[in-house]
Amino acid sequence: MIVVIAVAIAVVYADQQKQRLYQENIRNRVAEELGLVRARLEGGITANIQLVQGLVAVIETEPDISAERFATLGVRIFETSHQLRNIAAAPDLVVKYVYPLTGNQPLIGFDYRRSEAQRAAAERVRETGKYVATGPVDLVQGGRGLIVRYPVIVPNGHGGRTFWGLIAAVIDIDRLYEYGGLTSNTLDIDVAIATKAEDGSVGKVFFGDASLFAAAPVAMPISFGSESWEIVAAPKGGWNQPAPDLWVSRILMLVVGLMIVAPVAWIARLLSERQANIAALRQREEELRALSHRLEIALEASRIGVWELDIGSGELNWDARMQKLYGVEGDGHYTYETWRDALHPDDLAEAEQVFARAMESGKDYVTEFRVMTADGEVRHVRAYGTTYRDSRFRKKLVGVNWNVTADIRLQQELRDAKQQAEMQNRELEQARQHMEHNSLHDALTNLPNRRYLDQYLMRLDAVSETQAPATVLHIDLDRFKDINDTLGHGAGDAILRHVAIKLRENTRVEDFVARIGGDEFVVVCADTLTDHEFGELARRLIDAINTPIVHCGHECRVGASIGIATRELSDFKAEQLLVNADIALYEAKRHGRNRVERYTDRLKSLTINTKKTADAVLKSLDQNDFIAYFQPQFDAHTLEINGVEALARWNHPEEGILGPDSFLKIAESLNVVSQIDAAILDQALLQRTRWLANDLAIDKVSVNISAQRLFDESLLQRLDGLDLVPGSLSFELLESISFDDKGAAVTSSIERIKAYGIDIEIDDFGTGYASILSLLKLSPRRLKIDRQLTAPIIVSSAQRRLISSIVDIGRSLGIEIVAEGVETMHHAAILRDLGCQTLQGYALARPMDGNALIEFARARTWMQHRTAEVG
Repeated sequence: MIVVIAVAIAVVYADQQKQRLYQENIRNRVAEELGLVRARLEGGITANIQLVQGLVAVIETEPDISAERFATLGVRIFETSHQLRNIAAAPDLVVKYVYPLTGNQPLIGFDYRRSEAQRAAAERVRETGKYVATGPVDLVQGGRGLIVRYPVIVPNGHGGRTFWGLIAAVIDIDRLYEYGGLTSNTLDIDVAIATKAEDGSVGKVFFGDASLFAAAPVAMPISFGSESWEIVAAPKGGWNQPAPDLWVSRILMLVVGLMIVAPVAWIARLLSERQANIAALRQREEELRALSHRLEIALEASRIGVWELDIGSGELNWDARMQKLYGVEGDGHYTYETWRDALHPDDLAEAEQVFARAMESGKDYVTEFRVMTADGEVRHVRAYGTTYRDSRFRKKLVGVNWNVTADIRLQQELRDAKQQAEMQNRELEQARQHMEHNSLHDALTNLPNRRYLDQYLMRLDAVSETQAPATVLHIDLDRFKDINDTLGHGAGDAILRHVAIKLRENTRVEDFVARIGGDEFVVVCADTLTDHEFGELARRLIDAINTPIVHCGHECRVGASIGIATRELSDFKAEQLLVNADIALYEAKRHGRNRVERYTDRLKSLTINTKKTADAVLKSLDQNDFIAYFQPQFDAHTLEINGVEALARWNHPEEGILGPDSFLKIAESLNVVSQIDAAILDQALLQRTRWLANDLAIDKVSVNISAQRLFDESLLQRLDGLDLVPGSLSFELLESISFDDKGAAVTSSIERIKAYGIDIEIDDFGTGYASILSLLKLSPRRLKIDRQLTAPIIVSSAQRRLISSIVDIGRSLGIEIVAEGVETMHHAAILRDLGCQTLQGYALARPMDGNALIEFARARTWMQHRTAEVG
């Protein structure tokens, strides 16, 4: 093998060296031929450029050259060897002369500055003061050419030089290729030429096959002026051409290699056969020795005894392990009766029958039986035997016995263990079922819980590809919290068990009843109900739940509200059905107690609109679409503006300016009222700065503050950054905040706000919860009488007396009175006479934006009514 490998390496190396030398010769030949082509191309381009440069030199000395003079110079240039197609002169970048004129008349008057394609090149010539070559390009008059543009710089008569224009010469690229020898039939190489970018990378390939650049070609640059091309070449047929005499060389090397390898291979074969024969003999000896050793170990380890019976003489030979197995002693020579006497009495008959059949048939002997030793030990024995004839043709039976007592006992133990495991598995399954029942059922009512309900709804959806019809009743108990609070949770638990029983009693067996929350239950009917049927079922359930129970001597009774949703054969999930029922339940509880509501398209539309409005509110908060409108407040006697109330308005992107009624409830549910309050406060403070800048005598601005904003720590952080004049800012608190309920928390928060010099007003007084005691605690600066009280005063003397009483209360407590809802100047006169200090209403001014308020305050149009209607 060493000789073969060495010869092979030598042959391969010699072959590769020959091929490499041949490839180097090819590359050198390609480089020589490409160098000639490159030199001729570069020389041709340079010669043509220099021809035209002579013309440029003449024009620089004769800037006022005539057409005849230009043509004469062109004739002289074209008489020499060249590849030019035409020459054009463009004073001030407008072509004036062309040679030859024939076929190039359209070029006369061509303005480089108006040509998108050539303006950049012309400007580059003027800026650099050097000639610029462009191309090859496709020419309008046919063919392709290399355009060279030369700047012409002439003396300006002031000791300097001025750009006169440019000379453009077109070099015929095809004639240049011919001059360079690229079109010659004798050329033995494939050539490709491409432009080069400023970073040295290869640009557009304009001659030859572009794939040559990726074929490891010989490459050379062609440079002229600031331009550079790259020309590459490869031999025709590619680089991987074998040397002409390659196979002759290979055959000779192969013959020499065979002459060396053949004798060595013959000798190696003879040595290999000899070593194989020796190894085979040694292997057989080792296998025989190992087999004998393994057999001895196996017999010893398994304690298998070997026996042999001469059928003719009845002589029985046992080895030492057989003797130990049967518990006998001797030299190993026994008779059939020795074996027979050792058998267990219960197995004797069957064991002899099996043995007799094996001797008669000559088939293999396989059986199991028990033996008893001399000391009374019972052993299980497994026996195997087979018949044969020895060299004297005597029929014999040879076999083995081994003790399987441990196996028998183990099998019995395994059977006992299996029975035990099966019993434990049954117990575990019962425990699992019990745990699964507990996980899916409510411990108090034993009804299915929310998890079980979700699984049931999923199974309901999986009935078929089209969802099966279903009806869901969502039940919520009324007054359940009162029972828990008054009688304790024991009474509440009794009520829940009572409700669970009544629900099961008043529904069908196939209906699904579950408890999904504290006092919430769900009934699922896997079919649809008519309006009459669902109403009857819901009313029956409410009546059953209303049945009182007695707990610890107390009669307990609760009500129920039910929301119902039905799914026909539609494509929405049962889980959505539960959501719809929840929406219907919310609607039922909103209208009172012991009510039933069914989910309808109206509720669906209301839910969608509510969500749409909620999304729009959140989006508008981000986009600052909540703006402040301002309604002036007037002194009741002078009708001068003495304050402004800032009101929240929603600049809806589609519906325009909207009042609080369109967004306040939804904003409260979203918990964003404080953010709206903060935006209005910031805008009010900004507008107050504008009023001061415009010299408007507006003493204060009032801003509504919600209960949510009142307890917002960010409000105090905002106030910390303000420099307020005491009394210039007032916070209006709705009387519906219920000051008496919140007690100390409200008082503490308001005192902290007052510390900043901010006045407190009670808005909508007379319609909420405020008591005389709460007024004493809060000490507000003003009370605003709600418009519901001021509207009827023109026709109702009782209303006038009521307002007079409120004014007296305010006067006794040192609180100013502001009257809202001044719709006419008659209202204004009555309220003034009743003692109200400040008036606010449409009769005097409507809410308006900040710019409109400034114009309104300057115009003072409301004063025109003072003499006629108030005075």
